[in-house]
Formats: sequence, structure tokens, C-alpha cells
Amino acid sequence: MIARLVSSAFGILMVGFLILPLIVILPLAFTSGLLLIYPIPSFSLRWFVQLFSEDVWRRSIVNSLIIGLGATALATTLGLIASLGLRWRPPLIGTFALTLFMLPMVVPAVVLGIGMQILMSRLGLANSYIAVIVAHTVVAIPFVVVSVSGSLAAIDPKIEKAAGSLGASPFRVLLKITLPLATPGVLTGAVLAFATSLDEVVLTLFVAGPNQRTLARQMFASIRDNISPVIAAAAFLFISGTLTVAAIIALVRASRAKAMRKQTLS
Repeated sequence: MIARLVSSAFGILMVGFLILPLIVILPLAFTSGLLLIYPIPSFSLRWFVQLFSEDVWRRSIVNSLIIGLGATALATTLGLIASLGLRWRPPLIGTFALTLFMLPMVVPAVVLGIGMQILMSRLGLANSYIAVIVAHTVVAIPFVVVSVSGSLAAIDPKIEKAAGSLGASPFRVLLKITLPLATPGVLTGAVLAFATSLDEVVLTLFVAGPNQRTLARQMFASIRDNISPVIAAAAFLFISGTLTVAAIIALVRASRAKAMRKQTLS
């Protein structure tokens, strides 16, 4: 009993430690003042108006959506294919291959950015949307692989074997059994990939041109010049958008789990 209380208290403290910076900064998005200070003089939406009215901020939001959705689609597709390929590999080969997929998570972003810049320049793709989407895909794939691999590992192989013994082809088993069961992991990986793309700054600095400036890069540039409450408004947009997508994915997962339970009981 005591151990459970201690672990619960520790978990609450860790969650509070992680979300406290967000709780502190988000109300400042609604300040009427020119500085990020407490107490807030009065509440206002002026910084959101500036965020959506100024061309540089509006264009950065559009760029973030274009690049984020492109990177998410590409990373989810490649991550799913990689996870399926790693599923039945021998342990040693599978571990080595998984380590290779995890490298973008541990390699310093500056080193990866320099390499991506050189590669894109050689391919003639520098300062283009394709270059930024590919760069964001590289750092997003590990999250998809981890998420999808976890879902695939939880699938009972007997279900797939039973479908095969009943005459289903391997492709049909994949389409009708494996992929539906792995959908929660795929959706989670897609959300993580989208969030990673939205938050990426360093790679964007190396491979993007003036026309591909994302919201994160614009926030970084604005912080160097002047710390304005519009940064808090952009952060609020970031966080609320990510939480909304995560909530939608959670609802989809819950509805699918409920449907599967009903189907199992029937």
C-alpha cells in the first residue's frame, strides 16, 4: 500500500515537472502587454490576431502544415514497411537493423543537418519543400518504427496462422488481420511523426530556404530578435493542435477497441 502511494506520488510529481513549463507559458498568450511577465495586465487576443494577420507568421503556419503532413505520410509509410520487415528477422539481425533505424534519434541534430544539407545540394533539392520533408521524415521514422513494432509484437501469431490455414493469402492476412490489429500503433506513430516535424528547428535551418520557413523556425528567429508574446500564441497553437490530434487518435483507438471487443463477444 505504501509502495503504491509512493509510486503514485512520484508519478504525479514527474508529470507536474513536465507540464509546469507549459502551464506557465500558455496563459501569457492572452496577455495584452508587450512582455512575457506576470501578473497579466489584462486578457486580449491581440497576439493571435497578429499571428494570423502578418504574412510571415501566416506563411510559416501553412509551411508547417504542408511539411508536417508530407513528412507524416512518408514517415508512417516507411516506418510501417520497416516494422513489418523487422518483425520476422533473426534476433541479432533484427536488433542491428533496429539500431540503425534509431540512429537519427541519437546523432546530434547539427551533424545530421550538415549531412542532409550536403546530400540535398548534391541532388539539387536544396532550399525546397522536398528537402525539408525528407529531412523531417528521417528524424520521424524512429518514432513510427518503435510504435508500430510494439503493436506488431502484441499480435498473437496464432491469429494470422489461423487465417492462413483457412485459405487466406499472405497479402490478405496482412490486409485483413495484421494491419487492423496494428492500427493503434500506426496512428500513434503518425501523431508522433507530425509532432516531431512541427517541433524540428535545426534540420530546417540547414535544408530550408526562405520560402520554406516553418512556424518553429520563425519562432526561433523571433526569439533572437525580440521575445514577444506572439511566441506564446504560437506555442499555444502548437500545443493545442497536437493535443487535438492526439485526442482524435485516442477516440479512434477506443472506438476500434470497443468494436473489436463486440466482434469477439459475438
